[in-house]
Amino acid sequence: MDLNKCTGLIRAKVDSSSSLNATLKFDCGSDGVVFVDALVTPNTVSNDNLDASCTVEISLENLAALLSGSLNPVSGFMSGQLKVSGDMSVVMRLQNVIL
Repeated sequence: MDLNKCTGLIRAKVDSSSSLNATLKFDCGSDGVVFVDALVTPNTVSNDNLDASCTVEISLENLAALLSGSLNPVSGFMSGQLKVSGDMSVVMRLQNVIL
């Protein structure tokens, strides 16, 4: 799955009623980023590399697995497949919105 498809899947899951109420960035390194701004209405999802209240460092392959449900977020975090920096409460709310 490429970055555009991941961005589209996230965009479809994040709507104006999302409880995320924060900014979040999935940083896939050289493959790019997915930036979620859930502080604006309607929520926006882009590939802009902006500062976020929480950043998830993850490979594009693991992001695709996360979005498809084949990577459990807790297992991914514990095994180092994703790293979180910033406001950890955003990641906790993310499970209800994206997964």
